[in-house]
Amino acid sequence: MKIHRDLYDRMIEPTALFRAWELFRRGKRSRPDVAQFEYALESHIFALHRELQSQTYGHGIYSSFFITDPKQRHIHKATVRDRVVHHTVFQVLNPIFEPSFITHSYSCRVGKGTHKGVDAIDRMSRKVSQNNTRSCFALKCDIKRFFDSIDHEVLLTILARRIKDDRVMWLLNEIIRGFSHDKLRNGKGLPIGNLTSQLFANVYMNEFDQFVKHDLKVKYYARYTDDFIILNHRRDTLEQLIPRIRDYLMRALHLALHPHKVIITTPQRGIDFLGYVIRPYSITLRTKTKRRMLRHLGDRIDSFNDGVLSDESLIQTVSSYLGVLSHGNCEQLEDHVMTELWYKLERPLTLPHPDSIDSTHSFHVPSVPYACQSTSLHLGSLAESNEPNL
Repeated sequence: MKIHRDLYDRMIEPTALFRAWELFRRGKRSRPDVAQFEYALESHIFALHRELQSQTYGHGIYSSFFITDPKQRHIHKATVRDRVVHHTVFQVLNPIFEPSFITHSYSCRVGKGTHKGVDAIDRMSRKVSQNNTRSCFALKCDIKRFFDSIDHEVLLTILARRIKDDRVMWLLNEIIRGFSHDKLRNGKGLPIGNLTSQLFANVYMNEFDQFVKHDLKVKYYARYTDDFIILNHRRDTLEQLIPRIRDYLMRALHLALHPHKVIITTPQRGIDFLGYVIRPYSITLRTKTKRRMLRHLGDRIDSFNDGVLSDESLIQTVSSYLGVLSHGNCEQLEDHVMTELWYKLERPLTLPHPDSIDSTHSFHVPSVPYACQSTSLHLGSLAESNEPNL
C-alpha cells in the first residue's frame, strides 16, 4: 500500500483553487450565490488560500432541503467557498484512492455508473447460470441509512492509512466533522450533496469490497454505493454469507443491513438493481421507475404548454429518458414516451438540427400537428455528473 506525503501545498495552492472553481461552476454560473462569489473571484480565492495556508479555515454551516427521488432525501448544501475546497480535495485524493477500488464498484466513478452496473449483473448471471442452463441465485442487500451512519472516526482512520500529511488530515477532519455541527449525532453522517462525500463513501465501502473479495472469496459481486449483489449457483451458499456480512459491517464499519432489504431471488423472478429488472432474456425498467418517469414527463409537458419550460429543457428531459430506456428492452415504453410527448403538446416545439446534438440515441418524430418535421433526430442522454447540480 503506497503512502502519500506532502500533499497539502499542492492541494491548496492558488492555481489548484482556481482549477477547483472552474470545475465547480460548470452549469451553475447563473445561481445567485455562485455569481456573487465570481463577482470578486480573485479576492475570495486568495482569502481562501490564506485561511488554508494558515490552517484558520473552518467549514461553514450547511443549508438543507428535501427532495423526493422517489423516496424523500434530506440534502445538505455547503457554501460556495466550501464546495471549492471540496473540489480541490477531490482532485488530489481521488487519483490516490481510485486504483485501490475493485472493478465492480460502480458509484461516482469515471467510466462506471448505473448502466455499467446493470450490464455487469446481467453478464454475471449468464456466467453463473451458464447461459441459463443451471440454477442461479442473487443475494441483494441494502445498508440502512448509509450516509447517516458513516462513522467519522472509522473514516478518518481509513484515510490516515494512506495519507501521512498532518495538514491534509486536519483539513479532512474539518470537512468530515464540519457536518456534526449541523445537528448530526454522535460523530456520524456525511452530507448527501458534497463531492467529497461520494469519494469518502467509496473509500469507506472499499473496506467491505475487499472483505467480500478476499475474505469471503466471492467471485460474482457488484456494488453501487450501499446497494450490492452477490451471485452464486447455490442458494445455501448465499444464505451462509448473510451473517458473516452482517457481522463485518457492524464490527468494522458500524453499519447495519436494512432488515427488509435482504433478498435472495433468481433471474427468472427478476433481479431488481439500480432501477432496472434483469431477467434471462431482457432488461426492463422497474415498474415504479416507469410510473415516476411518465408522471414526471406529464408534468414537464404541462409546464411547457404553460410557457414555463423551454423547448431545450423539454427536449433534454426526453433525451435523458430515451437514454435510460436504450439500456434495456424497452421499445414499447419508448413508443409510449414519444406518444405522450407529441400528442399532448399544445404549442409548437422547436427541434434542433440533428448535427448540433451529441448523438447516442435516435428516435423518429411522427407527423402530428405540432411536430416541426418528420425525420430521425439523435438526442444524447444526459451525462452522469460527479456532483449533484445544487
